[in-house]
Amino acid sequence: MRTTRAAGRLGGGAMIEQYVLGLLEIDETRAAVAGGKGAHLGGLSRIEGVRVPAGFCVTTDAFRRIVAEAPSIGDRLDQLSRLNPDDREAIRTLSAAIRRSIEEVAVPGDVAAAITRALAQLGEQTACAVRSSATAEDLPTASFAGQQDTYLNVVGPASILQHVSRCWASLFTERAVTYRQRNGFDHRKVHMAVVVQQMVLPQAAGVLFTADPVTGNRKVATVDAGFGLGEALVSGLVNPDVFTVRDGEVVAKAIAVKKRAIHPLPAGGTREVEIDPRRQEQPALTDAQVVRLVGLGRRIEAHFGRPQDIEWCLVDDGFQIVQSRPITTLFPIPAIGDQENHVYLSVGHQQMMTDPMKPLGLSFWQLTAMAPMHEAGGRLFVDATRRLTSPASRAAFMDLMGKSEPLIRDALETVLDRDDFIPSFPDAGPGGPPVGGASAPIETDPAIVTALIERSEASIAALRRDIRAKSGPALFDFLLEAFQEHKRVLSDPLNIQAIMAGMEATWWLNDKLREWLEEKNAADTLTLSVPDNVTSEMGLALLDVADVIRPHPEVVAFLQGVGDEGFLDELPELAGGTEARDAIKAYLDRYGMRCVGEIDITRPRWSERPTTLVPLILDNVRNFEPGAAGRRFEHGRQEAKKKEQDVLSRLRALPDGERKAGETKRMIDRVRTFIGYREYPKYGIISRYFVYKQAVLEEAERLVRAGVLSEKEEIYYLTFQELHDVVRSNSVDHQLIQRRKDAFRSYQALTPPRVLTSDGEVITGAYRRDDVPAGALIGLPVSAGTVEGRARVILDMARADLEAGDILVTTYTDPSWSPLFVGITGLVTEVGGLMTHGAVIAREYGLPAVVSVEQATRLIRDGQRIRVHGTDGYVELLP
Repeated sequence: MRTTRAAGRLGGGAMIEQYVLGLLEIDETRAAVAGGKGAHLGGLSRIEGVRVPAGFCVTTDAFRRIVAEAPSIGDRLDQLSRLNPDDREAIRTLSAAIRRSIEEVAVPGDVAAAITRALAQLGEQTACAVRSSATAEDLPTASFAGQQDTYLNVVGPASILQHVSRCWASLFTERAVTYRQRNGFDHRKVHMAVVVQQMVLPQAAGVLFTADPVTGNRKVATVDAGFGLGEALVSGLVNPDVFTVRDGEVVAKAIAVKKRAIHPLPAGGTREVEIDPRRQEQPALTDAQVVRLVGLGRRIEAHFGRPQDIEWCLVDDGFQIVQSRPITTLFPIPAIGDQENHVYLSVGHQQMMTDPMKPLGLSFWQLTAMAPMHEAGGRLFVDATRRLTSPASRAAFMDLMGKSEPLIRDALETVLDRDDFIPSFPDAGPGGPPVGGASAPIETDPAIVTALIERSEASIAALRRDIRAKSGPALFDFLLEAFQEHKRVLSDPLNIQAIMAGMEATWWLNDKLREWLEEKNAADTLTLSVPDNVTSEMGLALLDVADVIRPHPEVVAFLQGVGDEGFLDELPELAGGTEARDAIKAYLDRYGMRCVGEIDITRPRWSERPTTLVPLILDNVRNFEPGAAGRRFEHGRQEAKKKEQDVLSRLRALPDGERKAGETKRMIDRVRTFIGYREYPKYGIISRYFVYKQAVLEEAERLVRAGVLSEKEEIYYLTFQELHDVVRSNSVDHQLIQRRKDAFRSYQALTPPRVLTSDGEVITGAYRRDDVPAGALIGLPVSAGTVEGRARVILDMARADLEAGDILVTTYTDPSWSPLFVGITGLVTEVGGLMTHGAVIAREYGLPAVVSVEQATRLIRDGQRIRVHGTDGYVELLP
């Protein structure tokens, strides 16, 4: 079909506007003109062997012309952009007004003439599908599926023009507006094209996913099929036949009873029809047709370079493709570059930070990590394949996973049960750093912990001193050397032995005391108020800050209205303000490098955003009496001492009791000496990260002054090496930064899996338990005890508003959350393990805690009463 053009003006400059383009004149690079659907249909039309119904695209030039003539639409778009996405009524009202404005504009004569001429080439009375095609549609990161309108079996020029106008207006349906607002799209920058295609009359139609949309497996395709038009499936009128295909073979199928179908009417429109009862249970496709369709889908997938969601029609035993869009819900696969099978474990689930990281944060973590890490979806993963190939390393690795994260272990067992995915090589090398339990013996001496801390602090002090003189390219050379020192401190054998000593002693106590005394999780009480735990000290220290502020009503009132990060400089103007400022600054000097998601160097630290701490300080002022920190620590210490005496006394009464009591005493001493140090290496890492960050931000400020960057935070979307190159060359690829920003926004909508294979399959583990009440939420018990109270579902620590007796429910808790722990009575998280930071601090504070509770923040309502069984690992939802 030839291009149809019309001359005109847009703005103040003369230009040629293209109102209509044939599909063969479009490809996937023309989305700005043809919208996502039109661009993809143009691309499909160019693939050998792929049949696409004939048609044309009414371009975004026509839409802009209509919008320019619609009354008051600019003001209404401004109002729309200011609305909260949750204000459904306001969005509904304003969207309807915008749609009316667009539909009331008569299609200009030259636009109508261009559409009518293109329609004549199809045949003026040819039945057509008229389909919306927005520029923010069928994107790799956002599909916008079903957000705008499609009209089937439209006949005649007048009706076609009317439905084109309706498609333009459908850019502002309530669902489309809400989707854009939630996904960060500017309403003014999204435009609408319209695809007009010859209507096909299929025997069957449906959807092909070239990757399994549920598991993510890229080697498995699924086909949904039904009789008649595909609208019956999309609208939910009928259940489809579902076929699963792998390696060119139908490996599973479920044939539905299909009682109804949608068929086109001769004069236009569609209607529901009853299917002959003799055909209702017949498959809509034969197995051979399904395999042929999947082969076609693989060709389309290869063309677009990613898994596709494809709408198809079967016409006279041939397939016609009416749409193809990326499957945007799939979690990406780490790019290794080989053809071997791999099993990846989420680093975020171990680090208690499952949010996506920006590129600079990812590369800093990769450069300082003790094992190779691979990026996918803005998250990091370690390759566990080598651990699983050797029976010897596999057993130790699976034992460690069972102790720390049962869901990961169960998922790995699922993979191993398949036999053919992970080969077994008895002589396989270790494939990574030692698995827990491989540390050499270490004597129980508190001086060891003191020396390790002093050694780390001396190294960090040297880093602060030496980095001051570095700038430009020399800074990056220095940082690469600093990363080696960073890793040397972490890999110090004594450091690893001290960490493992505390963890192994905890496991020993729990195992042996359960065996000997039938007591679950005895180590939880024995580890209350241990020394040298920098994370628990951080929470208690904020209670001390509250003690300084509490006697000064003016300061308390001032803090309740704080919104500016410069509030510390204003405090001395108030009675007691100088003391308050000094207390907060002293706290920031010690802990200000921390923040939520702290493993990502790009996250704002407390020192950079001290207002984050204000709600926590005010909660402490309101909920605690003076001296609470000291009393709380001493209470925990006394409870641990009483528990020790009780345990040893009961052991001595057993057969061979003196030996058992002696071994247990040694392990109690060991755990109390070393388990607190478990938190220190992370503190050291984050302390170094803050030094690195301050240095690279100084370089970013220089780049802003030089006009290379528009704002310093743009460096967060570059890797370490890319930033080094920008500093060296004084030039940057702004399009790369924008692409990275768009990708990061899309990653925020993804849920990272604990276990992911190189086929893209997300393996979800399960708790295989039948010892919990019906309806209870199962998790991992990490801190003993039972508590009942009000659930506070908190996703942003800065918005915490806690009262005494509340139970914190959240997605994850890295060390920065510990200041909240002093004000709660229990903890429930979606992510976590036995030795992750939140679990360690919950035990030290004596909080009953259950972690790794799937979808806890969705299944538990804020304000609902719940009962947390921290000993047995489940949560009851109470009436």
